[in-house]
Formats: sequence, C-alpha cells, structure tokens
Amino acid sequence: MVSFVKIEGELVRGLFKERVTRFSALIKIGNEETLCFLPNPGRLNELLVKDAYLILSKKPCGRRKTVYDIVAVLHNNQLISIDSRLPNLLVLSALKNRDLPEFAHYSKFKLEFKYGKTRFDFLLSNHGNPCILEVKSCTLVRSDIALFPDAPTSRGTRHVMELAKAVKESYAAAILFIIQRTDAKIFRPNDEIDPAFGKALREAVNAGVKVYAYSSEFIGDKLILKSKVQVAL
Repeated sequence: MVSFVKIEGELVRGLFKERVTRFSALIKIGNEETLCFLPNPGRLNELLVKDAYLILSKKPCGRRKTVYDIVAVLHNNQLISIDSRLPNLLVLSALKNRDLPEFAHYSKFKLEFKYGKTRFDFLLSNHGNPCILEVKSCTLVRSDIALFPDAPTSRGTRHVMELAKAVKESYAAAILFIIQRTDAKIFRPNDEIDPAFGKALREAVNAGVKVYAYSSEFIGDKLILKSKVQVAL
C-alpha cells in the first residue's frame, strides 16, 4: 500500500498535563505549559495519561486561539495518531490510489454527501449503484481488539441507521473504521460503552450495509494505511 497523509506544520514534542475541554488540553512544551487544540472528542482515557509523550503540530496563528494541534501520543512503545480528522484524508488518498480493494471499482468520489438530514463522508460512483461511505476513527484497543466508540455516540448510531435506510433505496452503503494504530487483530463495536451503537451496527449489516476495518501507522510526519483488520460483530 502506498497511501498516506502527511502532517502539515512543524512537529514538536510535549508532555500531556490535563484535559481542559473536549477539544483542548494543557501540554508542557519545553519549560512552559500551553493550551493546545485536541482534534478528537473521544474520551481517550487510556492514552491521555499524565506526562504522556505527545507529538504536536505547530500551526500559523491567524485567528486561532491555540498554536499547536495534538497529533499523536506514545503508548506501549507505539506512536498512536489521535487526530480524528486524519482518517478521512487517509481514505481519500487510498480511494485515489485504489488501495482499498473493496472500493477499487469506483472511479468518482464526492465528499460531504448529504442524504436525508445526514451528511456522510463520501459518495462513490461509477456505472452501477452509488455507494455511501462513512469513515470512523478508532483509537481504542484492548487485548488486540479495536473497539468503537470509546464514548457514547448518538451521532454515530444515527449515521448507521441512515445507511441502513439508504440500502433500501438502492444505494450501496459501507462504514470503514480506520484504526489509528497497528496492534489490533480484530475490530468490534464497543457494546460495553454504547450498546445502542452496537445494536444499530448489527441491524445495519443485516440490512446490507458493509463494515470494514483497516489499521494505520504513524511514522515520522505521516499516517500510513496498513492492513485489513477482521471485523467480528
């Protein structure tokens, strides 16, 4: 596979101190503690522990309130991407490079496709039925099992239910979980945290929605698409 996303901006190191809001955290950079943007609304409890080693990206100030974005965290000797915006960009690269065999026969990609009251990540098309594709970021892995979500997600459940509805209207539909690490052998819905999501996902699969999972690896200044991960519902 050749698909990757390059992290923009100068990369610097920091130490996690505390989470301030869903989208911000206090990080020690050098000798100073700085408020940084956290581009992930998930809980990340297993990853963002005190003094965890982080990779941050320095951004132009402009109208931003923060100078740095948190990109990755070192956990069990592995740098794990925690930027939930990157999987969409990675999938777009993979679609263009035909690095995802499940979608290699689609030649046209429309971003931010609106179906009903929901906006999905991609509409894929060729000469057959169009396919609605939703991409989800997954960072939680326990005992080699990737789990999504790591916090209750009514929005994610709604997405799944809308995809099942789309199948009934002659669309193809799929959900692709990008696991932002390489230590998962199996993907499963996190029924302990959000049983409603797991139930909706299984019902959607029974309705014809396809579910796939791929791992990815953070190396240098890139998030690189790696291998397919078994889905166990």
